[in-house]
Amino acid sequence: MRLRLPLYGKILAWFFLNLVAVAAVFVILFNAQFRFDLDWFFASGARERIEAVRDLILGELAITAPDDWNAVMRRYSEAHRVRFALFDDDAKPFLGEITTLPDEVRERILTRIPIRPRRPGEPPAAAPPLPAEFSTEAQRPRWPRLPLRALMRTTAPTQYWLLASGRLENPMIGDSVRIVLVAKSDTISAGGLVFDPKPWFWLGIGILVFSLLFWLPLVRGITRTIGQMKTATRKIADGRFDVRVNLRRHDELGALGESIDQMAARLDGLVSGQKRFLGDIAHELCSPLARLQMALGILEQRAAQDEMSYVRAASEKAEQIAGLVGELLSFSKASFGAASIQLRKVRLAEIASEAIRREKTDAVEIIVDIADDLTVSAEPDLLIRALANLLRNAIRHAAASGPIELRAARDGEDVTISIADHGPGVPEEELPKIFDAFYRVDSSRARDTGGTGLGLAIVKTCIDSCSGTVTARNREPHGLEMQIRLHAVSADSVAAPLTGLQKGSF
Repeated sequence: MRLRLPLYGKILAWFFLNLVAVAAVFVILFNAQFRFDLDWFFASGARERIEAVRDLILGELAITAPDDWNAVMRRYSEAHRVRFALFDDDAKPFLGEITTLPDEVRERILTRIPIRPRRPGEPPAAAPPLPAEFSTEAQRPRWPRLPLRALMRTTAPTQYWLLASGRLENPMIGDSVRIVLVAKSDTISAGGLVFDPKPWFWLGIGILVFSLLFWLPLVRGITRTIGQMKTATRKIADGRFDVRVNLRRHDELGALGESIDQMAARLDGLVSGQKRFLGDIAHELCSPLARLQMALGILEQRAAQDEMSYVRAASEKAEQIAGLVGELLSFSKASFGAASIQLRKVRLAEIASEAIRREKTDAVEIIVDIADDLTVSAEPDLLIRALANLLRNAIRHAAASGPIELRAARDGEDVTISIADHGPGVPEEELPKIFDAFYRVDSSRARDTGGTGLGLAIVKTCIDSCSGTVTARNREPHGLEMQIRLHAVSADSVAAPLTGLQKGSF
């Protein structure tokens, strides 16, 4: 089964993917900084901090007796929670508790490009690369090397090293000495010399929260607009062409909303014209059909005995045509009366009683389960007509299979009315079509059973006019259930029921 991700989730997923990509770039750059000097942009803060500590240490050593230098180094090591040591230009220990260096750190100190002292009057020039003949320590040149500022990481175990070259000057030792301050730490923070992760962590959280708050209005606006269009198109698909999106946007979604409104208006006009055409035809057929039935009645009285079968066949066909015309008139009336319909509070038990009275026959058992105080918002005549048509449909096709059940119950802010039978049901692929005008399922809704294909279409039109919905589903193991949903209202100020129908069977 393919996972369906809503647009809201897709945009948020893309947003977090963007954050992951940014985080990946940050990690790559973070790891890359260990291959560059501290002059690099991402390590410039560490450079400033290590140089400041270097100046403090060298400044204090310059005024301290050599016998107290170890105490000075220990104090700075404890204060910064790292281990400090001094090494000379040849990577030999000079001062501090660190006596050995990893090979890569030692090579970083030794392989700085040497600077040959300039002769008098010679212009500055780029330092040449280290000659091959100076590959051994004994052959290395003794002139000063380039200043060193570096951040390194070694493994097995993982340790972080900060290197900063400088010059130690103390009158007690004579000439100044070029040294390299080495700081070793087991963590990347290095006592705050490299960086403090906590401010970066909270900064990242702040950026994430700000980005979410910044993106949410845009995402919410898009998804709300799409939700409105989805609701509108679903109603249009259900035949409610009076719905409008009415978006106040000036982008592609706004243009799409305008197109949906125009489509709904166009469909409303086409369908209304079709229904008006059918209604006009049915109305025009009433007069000639009435005269035809009258003529057939007179002919039946005067026809000879051997001609009676033909006259009666013609009368039956005229009755079928009259029934179809009547259904067309009912369909047209229900369709065009919706605009002027005034919904009001009605007792559902009273409506059900009237519908049963119209369609009930002695050979049919109807089980009713409707509370007497259950009220809905509807137009009484249209609701009675809808229930009567559904009962007639169930009686016609499933009365011999068992009792017909008419039930109603409160469901949140709605009332659900169900009419269920124990008949053969309808093929699943036909269910979405049975409320279309003139549609019949041939296996159970043929013309010889009296169906015109308008009964369920009239039901849907009546319920739509009452601001409700009607659906159909097959029951297990067999049977068909029609379900109507109407808006529930309080029973206050509703007239007392005429029949007092509550629960029982007919």
